[in-house]
Amino acid sequence: MLTSNKALIKNRRFTTSLTPCLALTMCLAMLGCSKPSNIEQTSDKSSIKEALLPTHKKIAEVEIINPSTFVRKDEPIYFSYYDLGISAPTSSDSIEVFHQENQLPTQHIDSDYDGKNDGILFLIDLLDNQTNTVTINNNSVQQAISPPVFKKRVQAEISHKVDGQWLAHTKPAEHLKDKNLQEYQGGKFQNVSQLTPPDYYSDHSNWIRYEGPGIESDKVAYRFYLDWRNGFDIFGKLTKDPILDQIGQDGYESYHHMQPWGMDILKVGGSLGAGGFGLIASSKTPTLEHVKDVTKRQAIIAEDGNIQSRVNINYVGWKNSLNTQDLIANISMVAGSRLAKVHLNLEKDLPNITAGVVKHQGSQFIQGEINTSAYQYSYIASWGKQSLDDSLLGMAIFFKKGQLIKVLEDDKNYLVQLKPRGKSGETTVEYYFASVWQPESGIDNKKDFIAYLAQEAEKLTRKPRVYLSTALTEQAHSMPLTAESALNWGKALADAELNRKALGYFHNGWDVNRARKPKFEYDIIGLQPFTFDLLADLTGDEKYRQVNDKVTASFITNQGKILSYHKKNFNIDNIPPGRNLLKLYQRINDEKFRLSAAALRQQLTEHPKTSEGAFWHKNRYPDQLWLDGVYMGMPFLAEYAMMFEQGHQQQESLHEVVNEFKLTRKYLRDAKSGLYYHGWDESKNQSWANKTTGQSPEFWARGVGWLAMALVDVLDSIPEKNVDDRAFLIEMINELAVDIAKVQDKTSGAWWQVLDKPNEVGNYKESSATAMFSYFFAKAINNGYLTDEYNAVAQSAFKALINEFTILHLDGTTSMTNQCYVAGLSYGRDGSYDYYMNEPISVNDPKGTGPYILASMEMYKLLK
Repeated sequence: MLTSNKALIKNRRFTTSLTPCLALTMCLAMLGCSKPSNIEQTSDKSSIKEALLPTHKKIAEVEIINPSTFVRKDEPIYFSYYDLGISAPTSSDSIEVFHQENQLPTQHIDSDYDGKNDGILFLIDLLDNQTNTVTINNNSVQQAISPPVFKKRVQAEISHKVDGQWLAHTKPAEHLKDKNLQEYQGGKFQNVSQLTPPDYYSDHSNWIRYEGPGIESDKVAYRFYLDWRNGFDIFGKLTKDPILDQIGQDGYESYHHMQPWGMDILKVGGSLGAGGFGLIASSKTPTLEHVKDVTKRQAIIAEDGNIQSRVNINYVGWKNSLNTQDLIANISMVAGSRLAKVHLNLEKDLPNITAGVVKHQGSQFIQGEINTSAYQYSYIASWGKQSLDDSLLGMAIFFKKGQLIKVLEDDKNYLVQLKPRGKSGETTVEYYFASVWQPESGIDNKKDFIAYLAQEAEKLTRKPRVYLSTALTEQAHSMPLTAESALNWGKALADAELNRKALGYFHNGWDVNRARKPKFEYDIIGLQPFTFDLLADLTGDEKYRQVNDKVTASFITNQGKILSYHKKNFNIDNIPPGRNLLKLYQRINDEKFRLSAAALRQQLTEHPKTSEGAFWHKNRYPDQLWLDGVYMGMPFLAEYAMMFEQGHQQQESLHEVVNEFKLTRKYLRDAKSGLYYHGWDESKNQSWANKTTGQSPEFWARGVGWLAMALVDVLDSIPEKNVDDRAFLIEMINELAVDIAKVQDKTSGAWWQVLDKPNEVGNYKESSATAMFSYFFAKAINNGYLTDEYNAVAQSAFKALINEFTILHLDGTTSMTNQCYVAGLSYGRDGSYDYYMNEPISVNDPKGTGPYILASMEMYKLLK
């Protein structure tokens, strides 16, 4: 649940020249804590580095919960040094991980492929819906104790001959004739860490043992042809021990026959083999191009640990029909798994990367469900007697639905086209491939193979629920909650986001979390700049004002036109930036901001509505009222009416605002629990809609949070003279307060992703909703909408934000964890319990950091 923080590290912008040691000390002082006793002010960088690795035993304590109904054996768990609050250790044995009294196999890894280790990986067996407590310790103070030796369960290697000579091919294959290609005679094999074949090397040259690099787990081994074929092949294993170093020592022939360890089980021929990749340059004539024509190929053994190994293959000067570029393939495996992860870096843009498995005669094609969320994994696969030993063999490609372009096949392959993601010139593609051989797996029928595929897809999609508490963070958590400390927590996160990415969302900038150019939408252009502007108002620190000035304002031309905005979409998610435009107009008095705000008001004038006047969520989501949309549209509409409209027109606008809440209560509130369903479809045509009520099936926490924030925000604009309107909204606040307080987790003070099902498998305490409810209760008390009897709820909610969802880093920054990244109701998003469990869990997303900072400001006022 914390792995995405690594991407944010690479995108953060440090505007301070402070050393990490000094920054951390200043941050702790701001939060009311003394600095760790082992950190001293010094200009000696090596001393600082040693000081920042805690000398006390415990680095962190972690709760890990299996989100599935089946056992997840050898589940890989990764933590970055950044999140653990430590600097990179100088010794690979300095960190140890314990589950109960058992030490777990651990490895330092390079998760982002930049050549430097950035965190630790360990394996743990997760029983169904079981909670496990893991302790991560620093062993640098116990050097006299020898670390345990863990069995090597993975391997990556490449080997070539030395002490022989290159000669002309004695029996060249047809494709080698009339070419200046040679074969190697004599010599002996030698393992190397990297290898670049000479120009006169090709397949069957007797120089590279089994013709390329290999990688294996204790389940299966794969080899990758380091020649024009670029096929991926399979070694079926009959032992859990590493076997690659034994294969091919006597030449190419023996491993094609059954050996005590197993054998080569796949005929690749002219196909991609067991998960290789290529390009389909034209959709009109979908011909697969292999990665064939390259200037050179280079194989590097990037990692060869006990639980993870990785091969890096560089394709230099790949000439395809669209361009010539360098392509880097990182292929890794983890112990206990048959899956190999493929991460491709493209130097230039391509419309797709096409992955596939060989299509043998008699094999059966299988396709997983693709009517799912963009972030859910699916697969294509083949099954049948397609092993060279005539055993049953299944092969599969796993991919995220959001990457899928098309599933297709040609005469040799079952194929899936995948869309590269990222900045132009820096795009990537990621997928997994796997093979299941009957003698190794025991899977001997198609039904069991499909069950295996479904479990692996769920494991890729639904990550373990992880709650991290570091020693560094615990020190900050130990301080009492005061007005000043509450505000300082918000300022610390705001400062961290300023350094990381908040200023990068300008027009044609980069949306780090979504990996695309920013759009004019509710969170990065709306909620986040709005929050920073309020923080500037409260603190008087003008540095927070720059988010609105540099981000939201960048989308407005001198003529008042909004860039990356299309009214015809009638998307209510486009409206929240309007609140920032109003603030900019009030402060700067530039006509362009009034004109652009007026354009958004005109959208709401023309916006399609239900029969009783509720705003559709989007034009392409007809007849639908969502909880999210109430927050997206109504605060702006109320503020605009009070700023620019008068008399009857103003009152009509305010009536529309209050009517939205009335209809939300009428159609989305559950009479029994008092909680609100995520969406309502008046037509009852949507797949997620109850055919009687039109309601979606679950109570999504952040959806209710959007509604709660909308209630307390619109009241800022409804004038006192509108007695009945204010009375209705305040009554709705009091009603909602009772019902959401009932489902607050009494131990932690947080709320669950699906509010009323805390004990269901996969459910987790969710931070963005907790922040929203903290803001709701504190602001409602501050403004007199709720009585002081809710003080305890408000404070326990804010303490949950700090204790459950905030981690402190060595550079003095903080992070907000365990955020539901996104959720909606549409194609492939059916609003079911499983759907909400399968959406990604993120860190430092503006949909969570904005409410966190808002909650800190209201808590400051409450405690002041």
